[in-house]
Amino acid sequence: MTTPARPTVAVVFGGNSSEHGVSCLTAAGVLAAIDQERYDLVAVGITRSGRWVQLGLDEVVALTTVDGVLPEVPEDRPDAVLARTPDGARIASIDGDRLVDVHDIDLAFSLLHGPMGEDGTIQGLFEMYGIRYVGSGVTASAVAMDKIRMKQVMALSALPIGPWVGIRPADWAADPEACLESISALRFPVYVKPARGGSSVGITRVEDPAGLRDAIAEAQRWDPRVIVEEGVVQAREIECGVLQDPAGGRPQASVVAEIEMHNASGFYDFDAKYLPEEQVSLHVPADLDPAVAAEVREVAIRVFEAFDCEGLARVDCFLTHDNTVLVNELNTMPGFTRFSMFPQVWAAAGVAYPDLIDRLIELALCRPVGLR
Repeated sequence: MTTPARPTVAVVFGGNSSEHGVSCLTAAGVLAAIDQERYDLVAVGITRSGRWVQLGLDEVVALTTVDGVLPEVPEDRPDAVLARTPDGARIASIDGDRLVDVHDIDLAFSLLHGPMGEDGTIQGLFEMYGIRYVGSGVTASAVAMDKIRMKQVMALSALPIGPWVGIRPADWAADPEACLESISALRFPVYVKPARGGSSVGITRVEDPAGLRDAIAEAQRWDPRVIVEEGVVQAREIECGVLQDPAGGRPQASVVAEIEMHNASGFYDFDAKYLPEEQVSLHVPADLDPAVAAEVREVAIRVFEAFDCEGLARVDCFLTHDNTVLVNELNTMPGFTRFSMFPQVWAAAGVAYPDLIDRLIELALCRPVGLR
């Protein structure tokens, strides 16, 4: 499979997860910054109902939050279809009995967040269609999306993590009291989360056992699988970006950043991430002892390697009062607007936003399709 001098990149965004709007913001940021002299671009939106549509580039760049409401992929567009070709894939829109706006695709840049996109599903589709794509493969994406499986891999890889309990839907249905008893071994407060969610949607901070049932019900609105994590009291929230090394060496870690919350709970929830800016401060780089920052960077690289990630990832950690580093989670497709943490930590490391996009595309174009 050869790559033309001017590749066609399909930027895929939206999706039918709870993070639809966040994905739209990410796509707007990427398309505003990408070098249109180097690439032909196709904007492919997935609506909340799961339909694929093609949108104009300027229309996507204009997507923004209005009065606290996140943008959406419009439903009033013709359906788009994907077809495999001998050299890759082609996308087109349906106009009656004709196909229009036909584009051959050399690379997919999926900016989907959450289930049905970041979780290995669309990565599997790209693999079946022989399309190179930005980011991690099926297995790494799927395991990192499921926080229960993620914690299990981290434990097997001797990575530092805090105490947690997983609740499967069958176990909760059969014996909720036994599930609650298993949680009692954790110190409160605890955080009850959908196992396969993101952007803090469906997460509840629980101060005592009396609040567990309601919190589990809220998490199960988004995912029948639930994880309960012991809160790390008075910990600092630390994040580090990781990039695959183009030369095949060890992954490269960015500078380390810190999230400082200003609300009473100290909980970095959805609103704090994407809406009122006064709730949170992002410190890039974090004010850390150099040795501690180096340890965070090394742990982030170990996480990237343990999951066989490709392209990019963001590793979120807690730093306790005695400077112990605990891994919170791995994000294989972190938020990617210009103001998101991932581009900021790389900008502080000397990699500007447009250059970061170029690097990810080049990494994807260089890797083979199929098993690797």
